[in-house]
Amino acid sequence: MKATATQSERGFTLIEMVVVISIMLILLSIAVPVYSQSINHAREENLRRNLWTLNQCITQYTLDKKKAPRSLEDLKSTGYIDTIPDDITGRDDTWVPEEDESIMSPDQTDTGISAVHSGSNLVSADGSVYSEW
Repeated sequence: MKATATQSERGFTLIEMVVVISIMLILLSIAVPVYSQSINHAREENLRRNLWTLNQCITQYTLDKKKAPRSLEDLKSTGYIDTIPDDITGRDDTWVPEEDESIMSPDQTDTGISAVHSGSNLVSADGSVYSEW
């Protein structure tokens, strides 16, 4: 005697599986670019914040010590920053210091780093190169 499968014992049909997978792929094709864009935006905001912090510390160091720092290590060793933050490259040794002969105060005796820029040549979401920030 042959047993027939009842409705509750039946599996999914091929059409049902294709429809569900298609819907999942459509949703993923929307979600992945949005997620990627939000990750890039967060990385760029972190770079802006790190640049602002480092440049503020360089200025404060120069005004306090009456000489500009020679390297970012000077800021770390004197306690102006706890650690050198990571560049957008994910490393802390790719920062490009901007050195010039400018004097920030009349009492300043020595020149050195006046600003810092990213060492990355990648292009940001707004079309500018990170190293120009």
